[in-house]
Amino acid sequence: MTPWLWGCLVLVGVPFPVALWVGARGSPVDRLVGLELAGVTTTLALLAFAHAVGQSSYLILPLVTALLSFAGSLVFTRLLAPRS
Repeated sequence: MTPWLWGCLVLVGVPFPVALWVGARGSPVDRLVGLELAGVTTTLALLAFAHAVGQSSYLILPLVTALLSFAGSLVFTRLLAPRS
């Protein structure tokens, strides 16, 4: 196993369960933090995997994941806003 695969495994094994735990519990702001952490962790793990296997075509998925996680957090933030 390459160091990039080990890094991918560590990213999926350590911070991602923490992000799921924070995203499932607590106040809406805490859940937003968990959503952001999960998005960043997923994007970094996919980037490490693409580098580990040496396929440049695999870089499309982390790019799309980064864009969609940003858009999803904006939607979630919009839902947190008080309604008048």
